[in-house]
Amino acid sequence: QVHLAESGGDSVQAGGSLRLSCSAVGYTFNIFTLYCLAWFRQVPGKEREGVASLDVNGATVYADSVKGRFTISKESAQSTLYLEMSSLKPEDTAMYYCARRSGGWCPSLLVESDFGFWGQGTQVTVSS
Repeated sequence: QVHLAESGGDSVQAGGSLRLSCSAVGYTFNIFTLYCLAWFRQVPGKEREGVASLDVNGATVYADSVKGRFTISKESAQSTLYLEMSSLKPEDTAMYYCARRSGGWCPSLLVESDFGFWGQGTQVTVSS
């Protein structure tokens, strides 16, 4: 059964770095050739926030709050999406989710309702 599986979340000090992974499990094709993939994050009581996306042409979109600090990338052979996070801040603390939408194009504004397939999430905690 196909699913997305995130990993790599941890507790770190402010200024530290983490790399999150999202494995596309059960797919028999290269998902990066068909789908827009993205990272979202959510804190309790708030809406899920789009962080970064990657479309089938390799174009990326980042939320203003993470530009210059986070990098989204892929390893097609491993069917894995990554989120490299550096200069982490306490406000980056959240549950991080990867998601895909049906088309290969990513919207410029990442909205939860545009993505229909989600992983279970991985927790990132940044302490000051």
